[in-house]
Amino acid sequence: MSVSVESVEPTTAASERDETGQVLRPHAEQAFAAELTALAEQDDRPRPARWKLSPWAVATYLLGGTLPDGTVITPKYVGPRRIVEVAVTTLATDRALLLLGVPGTAKTWVSEHLAAAVSGDSTLLVQGTAGTPEEAIRYGWNYARLLAHGPSRDALVPSPVMRAMAEGMTARVEELTRIPADVQDTLITILSEKTLPVPELGEEVQAVRGFNLIATANDRDRGVNDLSSALRRRFNTVVLPLPESADAEVDIVTRRVEQLGRSLELPATPDGIDEIRRVVTVFRELRDGVTADGRTKLKSPSGTLSTAEAISVVTNGLALATHFGDGVLRPGDIAAGILGAVVRDPAADRMIWQEYLETVVRERDGWTDFYRACREVSA
Repeated sequence: MSVSVESVEPTTAASERDETGQVLRPHAEQAFAAELTALAEQDDRPRPARWKLSPWAVATYLLGGTLPDGTVITPKYVGPRRIVEVAVTTLATDRALLLLGVPGTAKTWVSEHLAAAVSGDSTLLVQGTAGTPEEAIRYGWNYARLLAHGPSRDALVPSPVMRAMAEGMTARVEELTRIPADVQDTLITILSEKTLPVPELGEEVQAVRGFNLIATANDRDRGVNDLSSALRRRFNTVVLPLPESADAEVDIVTRRVEQLGRSLELPATPDGIDEIRRVVTVFRELRDGVTADGRTKLKSPSGTLSTAEAISVVTNGLALATHFGDGVLRPGDIAAGILGAVVRDPAADRMIWQEYLETVVRERDGWTDFYRACREVSA
């Protein structure tokens, strides 16, 4: 016998809150609803069971393009097309997808948009932490009903994974390697047998067609809670790389800052591209341990200096320029953010940063204002 899991409607429709401007960060399926609708209307390719779009349309949604009617689909991910194609194809098979990479390589972003395009719902999410319990992946109980009436379907509280299995949708597990190993292994039966036993009721939930799971993992967490070989075999691993070029990274940062700026009601800064490129250059050089021209070797700080951190630095600088400046993004608006991102270890990282300022930034043409701003916040 199988357990039926019913969908739970939110008390206030998220789309309605978004239309009134009250949602700080709408889900992907809300923020890009128009693009998803346009793709669905013009998508004449075969779709796997319960998919909202065909694999081709899902890839187009992530990578961007122009539809036959002229509708422009904005890129959600800037990177090798083959990586996206492999990820989408994996979800159309019986293997789960593991997105692996260093911090800030858009694993969560890609996961959310894949779920939105495939299932139309990116909210069936388990956030992995060191304290994530087994119930977060399997199911829990309404203890008031459990104590009053004993184990029953009414007392059972389905997890996002259980709901995805019952409804043929895509579940997401973020930071899988942060979850304790014994809790991770709860997924083995789910992914291999496509079944979730409920022994308290003598029943089980069987996954219906359309179910799959996307997990993300940070390769900096290796050795924390490594996946067992049994669990790793249930995943097809796709590694998301850092942007190949400075131009690609500048493009990513610019797009995301524009999106975040709109949600935060910050004005556009058409002249901010120079500061964005400066932030990206600093992060790439310190991350790679060599200047862009390859002439000077550098020491790398302890932080990751990821694209996501660059986005955060620029967004914070834009807020400073808006609320405490003239609205134009300048070196003084980003200097403190860069310092906070680079200097994680007050002793070692500060020395690395000071050496970079004096040997690289100070001598670089056109960077005098940036050098002075960084010296001021570093003092």
